[in-house]
This record gives sequence, structure tokens and C-alpha cells, in this order.
Amino acid sequence: MVSAVLALLLTLWLISDKSPLTIMDTPNERSLHEQPTPRSGGVAILIAISVTWLILTFTESWPEAMSWIAVAAALIATISLLDDLCELSPLHRILVHGIAAAILIVGEMILFDGWFGAIFTWFAIVWMLNLYNFMDGMDGFAGGMTLLGFGFLALGGWLQGGSEYALYAGVVATAALGFLGVNFPPARIFMGDAGSATLGLLAAAFSLWGIHDGFFVWWFPLLVFSPFVVDATVTLIRRIMNKERIWEAHRSHYYQRLVQLGWGHKKTVLAEYVLMVLAGSSALLLVLLHNSVLTYAVLLGWVLLYILLAIQVHRMEAQQ
Repeated sequence: MVSAVLALLLTLWLISDKSPLTIMDTPNERSLHEQPTPRSGGVAILIAISVTWLILTFTESWPEAMSWIAVAAALIATISLLDDLCELSPLHRILVHGIAAAILIVGEMILFDGWFGAIFTWFAIVWMLNLYNFMDGMDGFAGGMTLLGFGFLALGGWLQGGSEYALYAGVVATAALGFLGVNFPPARIFMGDAGSATLGLLAAAFSLWGIHDGFFVWWFPLLVFSPFVVDATVTLIRRIMNKERIWEAHRSHYYQRLVQLGWGHKKTVLAEYVLMVLAGSSALLLVLLHNSVLTYAVLLGWVLLYILLAIQVHRMEAQQ
């Protein structure tokens, strides 16, 4: 729980008048908040994670995968913090995103062998770190996904004998817990791009690490993070089909639409937490049962559930 305490204390410091690191977020057309709010909370999360990982090196070994992850995460954190400070061009950001993804691939974090596997993995990593950023638009949302997502990754790894993996993933989860103490609705601070993009990179990296070391297969992290992956991916596809400018800010993610329907931040984020817990729990259960027929049935069930949820949101909008 060291990372949780550190993250909470650092976040409280960042919202105080004594902090010189506070970066204010001014509401725009994408925002669901109306008042300027600090968005430097990601700095607190990343410092808490880094310090706790460093402490672990005195009691645990440093896995090789962590070296690749640390370098890639440092790149993303740096470019994203600069973006928070002075709003870099999308080209600069995506260039560094691509380099960070390539670093993980060089570290043998790929979904399957061959050139196609490397290319597919590269796109998956870049998409994951960007979608995490896209989904960080509601109080307590990205923090909750990080707490529960990395919590389930840690449990999945631990149950399959990956105690070191579980420790390092657990640090990320508990850091998010500390941050949520100040970010839960009504949020007093946001994590900003430095937090969301780096956590997205870590989500991709830890998923690939777990797959590479045989702790679980590809569908486990996909299901665990599906509340983020499905919303962001379906929204992107829908916007492309509608010939919208996908690089422009918007408020058409399903979670944003629920807030605008009158659910508000707290009700929407709590409903999303339920979805996250159900997705992670079912993924964990399938890992324990090792039943391929049941696995396919449950995965199909989740596809149908997400389709039904999307239809329900459309119906609610039509009734207004």
C-alpha cells in the first residue's frame, strides 16, 4: 500500500496552494466539467509507482520485462507531460508513441510471432495508450479502470505463479487507489495526459508481459479492460463511418453520452465500476476453470452484452 499512500499525499499536495507543479485544465467541447480543474494528478501517480518499484528492487529481483517497460513508460510520461504543459502537435505525440511501442516489441512483448505479429502488436500498443487517454474524461473513470484492471492482472498472474509480476502490477493498482481519494466524483484533480497515456502504455505492456510469460492468454487482459476498449473502439469506428474528423475533440463516447443523459458523473462511473468488476471477475473465473467451451460461451456473452448496452443508450437518447 506504499504507492497508495504516496499517490494520495502527492495528489493532495498538487491541489494545494503550495504546489508549483499544478497545471489547470480549462473546459472545452470535449469536457464534461464546467470549472477549471488541476490536471497534474498523473504526476503523483507516476512518482508513487516509480518510488514503490524502486523500493521493490531491494527486496525482489528486477524482471527483464520491467527494464523495457520502464524505458517505454518514461518516454510516454515525458512527451505527455510536455503536452500537458504546452500542447504538442499530434504528429510529435504519435511519433513518440510509436517509438515506445517499438521498445516493447524489441523486448519480445508481442502477441504472436512473425512480422505480422509485431506490426499488429505495435498498433495494439499505440491504440491502447491513446484510448486510455480518450476515456479519461469523467471523474474517477480512468483511476477506477486502473485500480480494477491492474488488480485483476495482478490476481491473474499471481494465480499462475507470477508473484513478481503480481507485485509490480499491484503497485500500479494501489497507486490508482490513492489517486481516487481525490479524483472520485466530484473530482478535485484530473490525471492529465501524463497519467492517462502512461497508464495506457502500462496496461498494454503488462498485458503483453503476462501473455509472453504464459500467465494468461490474449483474451484475459482484453476482457479485463473491455469497458475501455469497447467504448473507445466502437466510438472510433462509428465516427469514421460518419466521416467525422476523428482527431478533433468530441463528447460521443458512451460514458459521455450517459453523463449528458442526466446520469451525472457519480452514477455513470459507479455503473462502469460494476461493469469492470463483472468483466474482470468473469475473466479470472475462466482462467481458473480452463474450460474452452465455457470460455467461448462467456466471451460471446460479453459481445452480446455490449451490443445490448449500446442499443439501450441509443434508445435512451431517442426518448429524450
